[in-house]
Amino acid sequence: MNSKNKPIYLMPPIAAKKPYIHEIHGHQRADDYFWLRDDNRETAEILDYLKQENAYTQAQMAPLAGLQSELYKEMVARQEPKLESLPYFKKGFWYISRFDQGKEFTVYTRRKGTMDASEELILDCNKRAEGLSYYQLGDLALSTNSMLMAFSEDTVSRRLYTLRFKDLSTGEELADVIENVSAVAWANDNKTVFYVKKDPETLLPYQVYRHTLGDDIENDQLVYQEKDDTFYVNIYKTRSEKYLVICIDSTTTSECLVLDADKPSGEFVSFLPRSRDHEYSIDHFQDKFYIRTNISGKNFALKTSVSLINENSDAWKTIIEARDDILLEGYELMSEWLIVEERQAGIPVLRQINYQTGVAKTLAFNDPVYTVFSHYNPEPDTSKFRYQYTSFTTPATVYELDLNSGETRLLKQSKVMGEFNSSDYQSERVWVTARDGVKVPVSLVYRKALFNHENPILIYAYGSYGHSLDIGFSSANLSLLDRGFVYAVAHIRGGEELGRHWYEQGKLLNKQNSFNDFVDVTKSLLESGYAAKDKVFAMGGSAGGLLMGAVINQAPVLYKGVVAAVPFVDIVSTMLDESIPLTTGEYDEWGDPNNKIYYHYMLSYSPYDQVKAQDYPNLLVTTGLHDSQVQYWEPAKWVAKLRELKTDNNQLLLYTDMEAGHGGKSGRFKHFEDIAREFAFLLGLAE
Repeated sequence: MNSKNKPIYLMPPIAAKKPYIHEIHGHQRADDYFWLRDDNRETAEILDYLKQENAYTQAQMAPLAGLQSELYKEMVARQEPKLESLPYFKKGFWYISRFDQGKEFTVYTRRKGTMDASEELILDCNKRAEGLSYYQLGDLALSTNSMLMAFSEDTVSRRLYTLRFKDLSTGEELADVIENVSAVAWANDNKTVFYVKKDPETLLPYQVYRHTLGDDIENDQLVYQEKDDTFYVNIYKTRSEKYLVICIDSTTTSECLVLDADKPSGEFVSFLPRSRDHEYSIDHFQDKFYIRTNISGKNFALKTSVSLINENSDAWKTIIEARDDILLEGYELMSEWLIVEERQAGIPVLRQINYQTGVAKTLAFNDPVYTVFSHYNPEPDTSKFRYQYTSFTTPATVYELDLNSGETRLLKQSKVMGEFNSSDYQSERVWVTARDGVKVPVSLVYRKALFNHENPILIYAYGSYGHSLDIGFSSANLSLLDRGFVYAVAHIRGGEELGRHWYEQGKLLNKQNSFNDFVDVTKSLLESGYAAKDKVFAMGGSAGGLLMGAVINQAPVLYKGVVAAVPFVDIVSTMLDESIPLTTGEYDEWGDPNNKIYYHYMLSYSPYDQVKAQDYPNLLVTTGLHDSQVQYWEPAKWVAKLRELKTDNNQLLLYTDMEAGHGGKSGRFKHFEDIAREFAFLLGLAE
């Protein structure tokens, strides 16, 4: 690096140590950086420290500023200047959403009867976002007659949405405004809505209210309140539009409450009372309730019932049995066909089943790894079914399948602007044997002409909450692949790629399996020649950031650099504090540390608590000041403790977005700024 590119702010910020002791189960735990927590995000000393860290990060990355700018421009240049959705037809209107050229946010429109009709503007999010540093549209729901619209907006990035209404016949926005909403659904009278309220402190969605348009919000009626703070509440309307459903879920238990949508003043009734470890969800179509349930097997069955109220599941009719090797993930109800979304050997499967004959067909694809799922199909009374397909080498593609004839028609494929040829890239699926003999699937992609067994590699994983990492196309990732990187996704235990047991083997007292899997995958990929040993990088976000923190404590020498995005690294402190948003709903995932066994197990891998005097990889840690899922002070404390104890001279960078939250920047292009920063950090180390 020449002298003019040298950073001018060379000394890293050193956070003050202010002794603080947590004590539980007769055990004391020092937390010298506890003071960095401010729930109101107003303390000058804390904000100043975060700004110093940002200045230090900017200075350290100054020599990469040109590369970062180049990466951002590349990513934006690959996007279609004007992006428009496929039109879909519902209740007499054709609906289209689009990004206008150079704009960050979506415009929603419709045309009556035919695509040749004049365009009607429903909502322009660009105008809604004017003058705001952050904007996110939440729900957008139309009344039964399609003439009234409810829409919710978050302008802080705390996922606390403000609900508003618009009369589409006049274009007028109504006076009704409701704060702290997470979901909304219309009754069939075109004037009554039900909405879910969040607790503004814990952010738990826990109440459902009934509101009549035009009435004072203060008079809204509370129709349901969940008293168990390990559960989350949602609301939706069934496929038949005959029922409204309040869905109440914890990590392992569910209950559905149902109301006739034609009788909004009635009372919700329980479809089936909750029982510990029974997860179920319902839909309604053609005079039947469809139930996805794990009552007869962990990987879920699909059953039906004609009863609104069920004392037990004995009378339910089984459509699809629970199977040990196939996970039933979802389904779509069409007039003559049932479409099921399943997962087998880690790969998504889409099947169609005829209601009358039971004849089943499975869609087949050639990629070694891919994702396929139901696209938006609002009208059930048709044989035309839309689905979306994507892979590491195939941009998002929407097909229309004639369920009767089997004929498939390409409707739309996302364009990659500039020079792109999918045949230049190779994707693979390999299996790695972990230390306990379990085989872990890994998905990889690289540019063929640049693959030489001495490549830099970026390994990404998540491994929590039963969330499966689906493989899809990323135009941003081309910036790594075209510079010689191999990109790998490790489908470690804690996800649900191989079924429910895969999730259960990576949670609670089995969580160490997730970390072992990631380390073992890394070692195996190196032994197999996918990368150079001195060019190994890792990335994870949120719970995947916890994974990064645990891995670098346990196997730091494997990695040259790590990106930990919005990392959940202070797990013990957070899980002991029920005032922190979303904590209580996590007990079935991580364990309740008020129980001594779980406390000590969580402590054994907690990234913050296990920081020690040793060498660590180069680290880029990112967070958002307004993060609602992982509070900013977790990564801030972690970085402060790492800086105090680490024994190396590697980079340790903390970047706090002072205007965003868990999902980063809002807008179509702005989020590429975050990706460009991360990729510049990695590429700078790979040289």
